[in-house]
Amino acid sequence: MTAHPQPVSGAPGEHARALSEILAARIRANGPMSFAEFMRECLYHFAHGYYSRPSARHFGDYYTSVDVHPVFGRLLARQLAEMWELLGSPRPFVVAESAAGVGRLAGHILDFSARALPAFYAALEYVAVELSGARRAEHATHLAAHAAAGRASSAAEIPRAISTGCIFSNELLDALPAHRVVIEHGALREICVGFDGGQFIEMREKPSTPALERYFQEQGIHLDEGQQAEVCLEACDWIESAGRALERGFVLTIDYGHEARILYDERHNRGTLLAYRDHTVTERVLDAPGEQDLTSHVNFTAMDLWGRRAGLTRTGLVTQSQFLVALGRGSEFAELYEPGQTEMEKLRARLLLKNLIHPEGLGEKFQVLIQHKGIAAPKLTGLSGY
Repeated sequence: MTAHPQPVSGAPGEHARALSEILAARIRANGPMSFAEFMRECLYHFAHGYYSRPSARHFGDYYTSVDVHPVFGRLLARQLAEMWELLGSPRPFVVAESAAGVGRLAGHILDFSARALPAFYAALEYVAVELSGARRAEHATHLAAHAAAGRASSAAEIPRAISTGCIFSNELLDALPAHRVVIEHGALREICVGFDGGQFIEMREKPSTPALERYFQEQGIHLDEGQQAEVCLEACDWIESAGRALERGFVLTIDYGHEARILYDERHNRGTLLAYRDHTVTERVLDAPGEQDLTSHVNFTAMDLWGRRAGLTRTGLVTQSQFLVALGRGSEFAELYEPGQTEMEKLRARLLLKNLIHPEGLGEKFQVLIQHKGIAAPKLTGLSGY
């Protein structure tokens, strides 16, 4: 057993102090915990988890595509409407957004659909899925008009059965709890979290579940001596359960990540796990529990494989830049503008668009995976560059 200390830097805040005490007590009672358990509590603890905090605080740590400009949601609406048409324009067409937060993206999609895609909107049943009760409460503000029109609702879980529709997520899977592993003397070891000398430390243990070994074996992945990596078993469970819930339609996933051949190559020898705090990126992932965001890149090869187990077929995988450009090209990105905008306001909108599609912005950092079920080889505009 090898311990690797990671001292906490700076004075921890109220949430970090409280959560540290809870986690330290658990470790003292039960021994080292998997990093997946540590990450779950850091992000989702009901009182002190990072995602239990006001969403306005998160903008100080990072911003997402939704925060940049409503055009992101408007172009997503166009893709969803095309999916609806390809499936025969059914009524209802269920769109379930997993991890909908306070409903900003849902509002952008629904507002645009009501204005520009009335036939699609009339068939739409939008379910904003959010585990946090505090965030769900804000849906009443962001989605009030659409709920009153019978086009939107709020839920804690994805519907168990969706006859026809699309389940989608934006920046969900990279924030699901992940196990950490390393190859040590040719064997797979799990990097767990211990507590010693008043600080959290890394401890290398036997794998906590045989599923970690199987994960690499089933994808034909070989890690080198000393190589670290993450395994997000919860992402595999999520895509499989989404596929089982869907009878006919699509699963659309937007997130940081790569295919396995890239994710586990020599460029990622230390893995991809990072912490975000005050727009600063760090590898000090054991610092300030509950007060920094923790993410690891999504393995889209695993999403493809586990999705197939639930009847999903890969439609395509493109960068966010390719996806948005393909969807906006036909209208020359008319979705960028509001009625009556000045030329200066239109220029600012075009500059914001660059953040979404430029390789140095969000455009190449995010991938868009689409999978389908119950429809033969659909051709989607968002994948036209695939």
